[in-house]
Amino acid sequence: MKWTVETLNEVVDAEVEALPSEMRAKLVRIVELIEEMGLDRIGAPHVKHLAGRLWEMRIAARSGISRALYVVVTGRRVVIVRAFVKKTQKTPRHEIELALSRAKNIL
Repeated sequence: MKWTVETLNEVVDAEVEALPSEMRAKLVRIVELIEEMGLDRIGAPHVKHLAGRLWEMRIAARSGISRALYVVVTGRRVVIVRAFVKKTQKTPRHEIELALSRAKNIL
């Protein structure tokens, strides 16, 4: 079975669209890697575990750094629940809590 990557809803689509173009392009490349090779073969520096079911796609560009927070769902499905540009070294707790609350409704 092939891996698929999707966004949770229109809000997350808008968050991805709001990323600078260079960061969006890098996010697309990470998504392509996951779909082509499988999430189990992708590791650092592309993805990292955060908390519980929550993981992050790590995007670094000349214009800064951003993250796409996601959960893995049964059936080799990756659902992006939050995308944002980071302003600090550590992922802010409120971003993790927002992503976890969005992920609660995913089966």
